[in-house]
Amino acid sequence: MVSPIQPEPFRIRMVEPVRVPNEEEREEALKKAHYNMFGLASKDIYIDLLTDSGTGAMSKYQWAALMCGDEAYAGADSFFALKEAVKDVLGFDYVIPTHQGRAAENVIFGTLVKKGDIVPFNMPFDTTRAHIFNNGATPVDCVIDEAFDPESDHPFKGNVDINKLEKVIIEHRDSIPLIMVTVTNNSGGGQPVSLKNLQEVSAVAKKYNIPFFIDAARMAENAYFIKMREKEYASWSLADILKAMMDTADGISVSCKKDPLVNIGGMICCRTEEMYHTLLPRVILFEGFATYGGLAGRDLEALAVGLREMTDEQYMAHRIAQVRYLGELLEEGGVPFVKPTGGHAIFIDAAAFFPHIPQEYFPADVLSIEVYREGAIRGIGLGALAFGTKDEKTGELKLPKLELYRLAINRRTYTNSHLEYVAKKIIDVYKRRDQVRYGLKVKYAPPVEGIHHFLAHLEPFNL
Repeated sequence: MVSPIQPEPFRIRMVEPVRVPNEEEREEALKKAHYNMFGLASKDIYIDLLTDSGTGAMSKYQWAALMCGDEAYAGADSFFALKEAVKDVLGFDYVIPTHQGRAAENVIFGTLVKKGDIVPFNMPFDTTRAHIFNNGATPVDCVIDEAFDPESDHPFKGNVDINKLEKVIIEHRDSIPLIMVTVTNNSGGGQPVSLKNLQEVSAVAKKYNIPFFIDAARMAENAYFIKMREKEYASWSLADILKAMMDTADGISVSCKKDPLVNIGGMICCRTEEMYHTLLPRVILFEGFATYGGLAGRDLEALAVGLREMTDEQYMAHRIAQVRYLGELLEEGGVPFVKPTGGHAIFIDAAAFFPHIPQEYFPADVLSIEVYREGAIRGIGLGALAFGTKDEKTGELKLPKLELYRLAINRRTYTNSHLEYVAKKIIDVYKRRDQVRYGLKVKYAPPVEGIHHFLAHLEPFNL
């Protein structure tokens, strides 16, 4: 049964005209894009759910803050506005701005990780994995087993299995520069991590004297799930839960294009002056000076406001309810997806959607093509193409345990009627799923492990 619609805690004061390209235009766009959703032009898309990164709508307070931007190269007032917001909302004394989240990853992993290292995670996302690979290291999943069961209703499927984590540490103690946990767990369906689990991971990290970092792009969404699902914190404010999450970590990396509600920006926050000064040289080499890190002053101002706005409980209740609404519509149509619904996206189980398409022929990416064909809707495959790795000895593709197709919901951007359209079109594809009898071959992919899906040229072939 579909839940009552949660009313929007905002009014729309500006609109962006969009159109639905016709079938012929969509087919031509697919060919030009080499059947890769990253290759489509924005003009060829009606509803764009490729990512929730940098695609949200800023508030009037953020737009006003842009006018306060101080563009000084060093020591800008805008940096200190951000520093104050970080201290108030997250509790960290030290902040390093970067131009986006993967830049923060570049600074952290490029500084702390060396060839041969092992980095334990719950599950890292694509660019996180790619940065670790690029530094000659190996990410290791330590997520609980329930994460790999799309039908499991476990409330915190992003949790780290503490036994798995300790086993990895014992086996590779001298080769582990840090532990990182992603909240929410994007690779596993946008699933949250409990506060209890973060505290347990923190205790393990302290036991072995290993720095503990959180990939905190969707930290406010994770805090909301803690409030809703972890009964000890039901009466806590979202802001207090968020700060308790941050208290478990030595540092965080953040793509601020997600929960902090800006269109560009990232940051690293850390607890100690020692870690701050360890990371700074790489920031200056690759980003900019310590007080702007690749961002304009106006972007720092908007980010400072966004950090405060993301803990608004009415906004977050609507945000999570909107994602849940799309999930409930799809469930009514019989579409298989990762349960329970996550915070930022619906992840359709493409392996169950197209059981007749072998995973090595990329069913999640076939689904992305068919959904675009059906309604000019762009989502993204997150399966074998994105997370498959080649066996170093045999050269064979090692397939991931999940084959997912993600519909990422932009913040404060689409209405519920847009989502009803999305659900109808996907259900229409599901009704004709047995007629989809093709797979995909990779005609080109960049020779950099972890980023194949961004630039791959794909070619359909009949099964």
